[in-house]
Amino acid sequence: MRHIKLALQYDGSGYSGWQIQAKGATVQGLLEEALFAVTGERTRVTGAARTDAGVHALEQVAAFNTGALLGPQIYVRALNAGLPDDIRVISAEECDAGFHPRYDARNKTYSYLISFHGNYSAFLKRYSWSMPYKLNIDAMREAAQCLAGTHDFASFRASGCSSKHPVRTIHGIEIAGSASIEFIGLQFHAPVIRIGIQANAFLRHMVRNIVGTLVEIGRGRSSPESMKEILESRDRKTAGRTAPACGLFLEKITY
Repeated sequence: MRHIKLALQYDGSGYSGWQIQAKGATVQGLLEEALFAVTGERTRVTGAARTDAGVHALEQVAAFNTGALLGPQIYVRALNAGLPDDIRVISAEECDAGFHPRYDARNKTYSYLISFHGNYSAFLKRYSWSMPYKLNIDAMREAAQCLAGTHDFASFRASGCSSKHPVRTIHGIEIAGSASIEFIGLQFHAPVIRIGIQANAFLRHMVRNIVGTLVEIGRGRSSPESMKEILESRDRKTAGRTAPACGLFLEKITY
């Protein structure tokens, strides 16, 4: 039995997330169907991150076992031929049988894009949280400082989360504003804010709930100091709204 590691990208707009659901198309489900068409085997594909419905991936990592003797590059070509255009296998390689995409990951980086209403790009709305008011980036940065390190992130944990405990380690949070953004090789002149969070692991909706809270602070509806109180409360009701899925990207996984 061989163990194959895949790197994928996908636009999550039309999918019910990575993980197979009772209803709705998922990235994992379509990938497993494409593998069956290539190998004739019913194979379970394990992903590094269970991205939610509408969330995108610039680098998702997955792995599966197979008895087929196809070369890695054959998998890239054959799987892409059977997958929708908004899901692409970027690379494939044979790896050690003990490799686990999720449990072997040292850290993951998610990025969230916020854009603003105006005469800007027609494309950013699909891949960002578009809002009609300005945000105080300095206040958001000040608030985010207390989140770095190892903490109980129960205040940013969505109901239905399957994690055994809410303790996670955030290695860094970067909040950057820009008058333009490069996307799909083109430069779009539109004001955007990118929030990048790197951590050893994430809880369900953790990034989106942090972003929603930061936006409340950026709007002046809460103070930067309130973030520490929210974190220490361990109560989801004290934090801000869940940011829309469309602005969230799984950016990188480090092993």
